[in-house]
Amino acid sequence: MSSLLGGGTQSIRIDAFLYPLGIWVAMAIVAVVNGGFREVILIPRVGKYIGHIISTGLLVAGILVISFVYFQRTSIEYSFVELVLIGLLWTILTVGFEFLVGYVEGTPISVTLGQYNVLAGQVWIAVPLTLFVSPLLFGWYLS
Repeated sequence: MSSLLGGGTQSIRIDAFLYPLGIWVAMAIVAVVNGGFREVILIPRVGKYIGHIISTGLLVAGILVISFVYFQRTSIEYSFVELVLIGLLWTILTVGFEFLVGYVEGTPISVTLGQYNVLAGQVWIAVPLTLFVSPLLFGWYLS
C-alpha cells in the first residue's frame, strides 16, 4: 500500500497542481458551452429531462477526453496522493462553481441539491464522480 501512497516519504508538490488547475478551467469552459448547447439545441428538440441526460453524458465524455489528453501528454509524474488531490480539487471547484452560479442566479439551494438526487432520476452526480476518478484512472494508468 505504501507504493500507492508514494512510498510514505514523498511530499505533495504544490506546484504540480498548477497545470491541473488550468485543465479545470478548460473543463469549466466546456461545461458552460455544453450548458448553452443543452438549453438552446437539446431541450427544444428532446425535452428537459432527455436533454439533461444527453448533456450530462456529453460533459462526462468531454471531461474524460480532456483528462486523458492531459495525463497522456504531461511530463509530470504524479504520486497516487497527488492524483487523489487533483480529483478532489476538480470536484470541489466544480460543485462550488455550480452552487455559486446558482446563488448568483437566485436558485434556491434545495434546487441545486436536487440535481444530485439519483433517486429522482437525476444523473448530474456522474459529472463530479468523473472529475474525481479521471485523474486516478488516467494519471495512474498512463504513468
